[in-house]
Amino acid sequence: MPAHVSSSASGRTSSLPIAHPSHFYRLRRGVNTVIAYAVGVVIATIFLVPLIWTLSTSLKDVSTVALFPPTFLPAHPQWDNYLEIFRRQPFALWVWNTVQITFLATLGTVISATIVAYSFARFRYPGRELLFSLTLSTLILPTEVTVVPTYLLFRDIGWLDSFKPLIVPFWLGGGAFYIFLLRQFLMTLPRELDDAAKIDGANSLQTLFYVLVPIAKPALMTVTVISFIQHWDEFFLPLIYINSPNRFPLSLGLRYFQSELRGETLPTFHLLMAATTLATIPPVTLFIFAQRYFVQSIVMTGLKG
Repeated sequence: MPAHVSSSASGRTSSLPIAHPSHFYRLRRGVNTVIAYAVGVVIATIFLVPLIWTLSTSLKDVSTVALFPPTFLPAHPQWDNYLEIFRRQPFALWVWNTVQITFLATLGTVISATIVAYSFARFRYPGRELLFSLTLSTLILPTEVTVVPTYLLFRDIGWLDSFKPLIVPFWLGGGAFYIFLLRQFLMTLPRELDDAAKIDGANSLQTLFYVLVPIAKPALMTVTVISFIQHWDEFFLPLIYINSPNRFPLSLGLRYFQSELRGETLPTFHLLMAATTLATIPPVTLFIFAQRYFVQSIVMTGLKG
């Protein structure tokens, strides 16, 4: 019930309600929520503009691609542009190459990074901290620094112009970032889980894959999504190691839709945008379905076992 105050004026007594402090708190919280959502919508719109513009350009014809001032929505969408990219270039083959590379490299990243992170998180042995520090130190080395010796190595063993340089290295540890992420997550899990598994007769690998991995699903999904996007969008390494167009991934194949590479006089920018739109669908779809695991990974990493 609201509080009241009585006052006397001209012989009459009136009762006025006094607002409770909680009312002001709820009002202020509601205003802050509206402002936060408004700011989020504005920021999301800014980030979506390039994607929307790419989709819009992919539906234009040659005459309206370079039109000034540009039109945001084409009057007559050219859906045939998406079929034209398959007729002009071996786009389906490039998609298949990208799927093979991404799947195998991501699988190797997740499996090998999980095993290495498990070693750093659960075992104690001489030099463990030194090895972990050396692993983290590789994060400061850009790929361009090591590309020459690795190129010479792959040349000597006959791996150039194949998928092996893009897949095999990721089965040998997965990468320092993924090892660090999984190690931090595994360290939050109570060691009583390991002890219980040992009492039941499980060895170290059984403990990892049957006890810890199911609990670490959010962290593993986070690694999977980040690794998938990394390998799907990789451009520099395929550019160095692959020479044959029939082995190109999408990242290299998209450049063949640029008119200057084809020697054409008519612009093909609309076809490039159509191919880019199709190439964007798999990583975006995976992120949408797996984004809840990001939140779970952040929340669970902050808990102490």
